[in-house]
Amino acid sequence: MSPRALITDTLPFSECLPVAGQPMPARCRNGDANKLRHEDRPVHDWYRFVLSYPPHFVRDYLGRLGALPGQTVLDPFCGTGTTLVECKKLGFASAGIETNPMAHFASRVKTDWSPDPDGLVRHAEAVAEEALAALTSDEMEKSPLRHLTEFHGRRLRTLDPERMKLLLTDSISPLPLHKSLILIDELARLRDERYHDHEVLALARTLVFSASNLNFGPEVGAGRPKHDAYVVEAWLAAVRSMARDLCRLSVQQSVPCVTHLGDSREALRLLEPQSIDVVITSPPYPNEKDYTRTTRLESVLLGFVNTKAELRALKQGLVRSNTRGVYKDDDDDRWIQGNLEVQRIADDIEARRIELGKTSGFERLYARVTKLYFGGMARHLAELRAVLRPGARLGYVVGDQASYLRVMIRTGQILADIARSLGYEVIGIDLFRTRLATATKEQLREEVVVLRWPG
Repeated sequence: MSPRALITDTLPFSECLPVAGQPMPARCRNGDANKLRHEDRPVHDWYRFVLSYPPHFVRDYLGRLGALPGQTVLDPFCGTGTTLVECKKLGFASAGIETNPMAHFASRVKTDWSPDPDGLVRHAEAVAEEALAALTSDEMEKSPLRHLTEFHGRRLRTLDPERMKLLLTDSISPLPLHKSLILIDELARLRDERYHDHEVLALARTLVFSASNLNFGPEVGAGRPKHDAYVVEAWLAAVRSMARDLCRLSVQQSVPCVTHLGDSREALRLLEPQSIDVVITSPPYPNEKDYTRTTRLESVLLGFVNTKAELRALKQGLVRSNTRGVYKDDDDDRWIQGNLEVQRIADDIEARRIELGKTSGFERLYARVTKLYFGGMARHLAELRAVLRPGARLGYVVGDQASYLRVMIRTGQILADIARSLGYEVIGIDLFRTRLATATKEQLREEVVVLRWPG
């Protein structure tokens, strides 16, 4: 049976189950499907990717995949920890793999519910007091929202030139950057190991949503500049919100969860053989989205990425999904040399490029990155087999793409074919939601490829 024949056009979410004879509401497919609900904000909202799937998706797929008490759930592309946090809340042991050091840090901290909430707040208040004193002595915080021009001639703290070049242009204005660096210095000077990681994660959230000029659409970019911002106050509010969540959840601290900083294509190096019962994950999609840009500001300011060499090393640990992460020695395409559909798509992309006269370096890589992407996913699925218990069930959220010169890539179908060729059983392909393609204005499918490993 072909993967397309296994597709179901209904969402697995309980609140969006279809009623006989009635069409499913569009909002279930495109609105509620990917929305973080208010009741799910504790912990998840400490810091998360804008495009993360929501916690209720994890809950539904734990049921869809038949997860049982005592089993272990893996997210091999765990990002900022949505799967891991939700599993911990529900009492399931879990493990995650993530290459991006900022995202890995977020996952690790979000699944550590051990800090004493009152102690965390007391320490953060002491740090905030010192940071505000440093700013006040510099007359930077007496009127926190005065325009930067009032401080012309004053020396503002900034990053060294190499780190500054790593930031997206205009991603943060000089005065909010100055305030952020003072707060970072005070966190280091008054460091308390019991609370430091949680305070740093709260600062990562503050940098993105309070201090920066960033906005998030199809790609992260700089929006209207904030000449000033309440940095210390916003950070302290984020810490206090963390503490409130910890008061409610600290009793579940004992639920096992481990996060590994590493490459999802090398799962056996990180995990014990036959240790995983369920996989719920969303790998990168094949498009021109550079996922390292999403966390670039906080990664650089908080010291997770300091040089171009470190940024390159980060990208080399990722499945190749965009041309900015392709390198001369990459060879994951060898894993899909016999896949006729991937080869056809690559040939179509290259033919379209030649027809349109596209000659830039990135455009010349479109066909190659397509093969590298599916080769990397094949390598990942092949390596993963050794850590799965017989009968393990897997759910992969992936999306159709038309980013490469409008050549359609049916990602879910192709991934299902690759999985079948590696010995997995394809249970089905569920519709998660549809989204509008920027280039073609077509509705593209985001799907969940459901697999079983027979062992």
